[in-house]
Amino acid sequence: MRNLGSNYWKLWIASLISNLGDGISLVAYPWLASAITRDPVHIALIGVATRLPWLIFSLPAGVITDRVDRKRTIAAMDALRFLVTLAVAFFVASNVGQLSAIGGLGDGEFTPPSNQGFFLAVLYSSALIFGFAEVLRDNAAQTLMPSLVDKEHLEKANGTLWGAEMTANSFIGPPVAGFLIAAAFALPFFVDAGTFAVSAILIFSISGSFRAAGSTEPKAKASWTADLKEGVQWLWKHPLLRSLAIILGIMNAMLMLSLAAFVLFVQEILGLTAAEFGLLTTAGAVGGITGSILASKASEKIGGGNTLTLTLIGSGITTAATGATSAAWVVWLMFAIGSFLGTMWNVITVSLRQSVIPDHLLGRVNSVYRFFAWGMMPIGSILGGLIVKLVEPSGGRDLALRAPFYFAGIVFLALWIFGRNHLSQESLDKARSAAE
Repeated sequence: MRNLGSNYWKLWIASLISNLGDGISLVAYPWLASAITRDPVHIALIGVATRLPWLIFSLPAGVITDRVDRKRTIAAMDALRFLVTLAVAFFVASNVGQLSAIGGLGDGEFTPPSNQGFFLAVLYSSALIFGFAEVLRDNAAQTLMPSLVDKEHLEKANGTLWGAEMTANSFIGPPVAGFLIAAAFALPFFVDAGTFAVSAILIFSISGSFRAAGSTEPKAKASWTADLKEGVQWLWKHPLLRSLAIILGIMNAMLMLSLAAFVLFVQEILGLTAAEFGLLTTAGAVGGITGSILASKASEKIGGGNTLTLTLIGSGITTAATGATSAAWVVWLMFAIGSFLGTMWNVITVSLRQSVIPDHLLGRVNSVYRFFAWGMMPIGSILGGLIVKLVEPSGGRDLALRAPFYFAGIVFLALWIFGRNHLSQESLDKARSAAE
């Protein structure tokens, strides 16, 4: 581990702390939304607002990443997320009287706040700003990694980083959020804001300048189109990365579709409280940490291509099984397996991209990849909310909240059939050899 360097460990600690805040927000924000509305479409729109920037800002973010110091960009976006989250915290604290009656709510009567529209507008706008910051921050973070560690250590560095992120994000943060909500509704938002502030300070402390190789001061505005075109063309002409981007886009859309109204599924089908909801999400950490440890070993043992196709069929099974059960422990197990598979996918594919994309194009090509891979998320979110809304009149509330999981499971099965022919170990080895 020592050969990863001190700068890497500063990034690691910053990511650990900021992901603790992300883990807290995983419970705090949906619970806040459910205290404002029980409409699945309105709740899905929170996810749409968070993910919409990936659809409309990913490509410009790539150009920005290749023109500026990536370290400073990450720190600046963490500082912005601190300010946005702090504003939400004060908003919740000043209106807690209208929001404190949410309770377990599985079978209780819900009374929306008197100024519900304003409350939703605050949630939508903060989620949108947060999303724009996340796009630029995450794109810069992935392009920074190859500047901190050698190529032969990328899988280990990414696996170690994601293991820590999953621990904080899914194992520690969500249960803490549940107990913080019970103590004071606004408290998790204040804690979340603090984690972003600490992360920004740590990122600023990383030594060195991290502009893309060969980059200069920002170019003329007229060259933006050419820069974007260069990134798009490079990815589209790379058959493996093109296939991975499209497949991942559909995967992420199905993930968001199935989870669009998940807080309602948790409250009305599983009957969980906020603290129990937090404990449920620890499954992501258990599976994610295991996946981060075993990803490189699985890649060596059965091949990266086989690992990726295993992820597709496994995700279909776990998603459909989640929708079919009313037992929280089954949902926990399915989440753990799904997170295990998803983390292995991420470690293998992100390390592949960092190895084969030229440094001067890394920000732009990454952003194009994420345009496809993450830009589908808001579409999935709104479709998930609409499925619940459309199924409920004829199928009832219970079937309506389960239907997105069934739909996503079928799509994952179709992806597995497609992926078997496009994600072979031979194609991965060929891409790495060509880059060298």
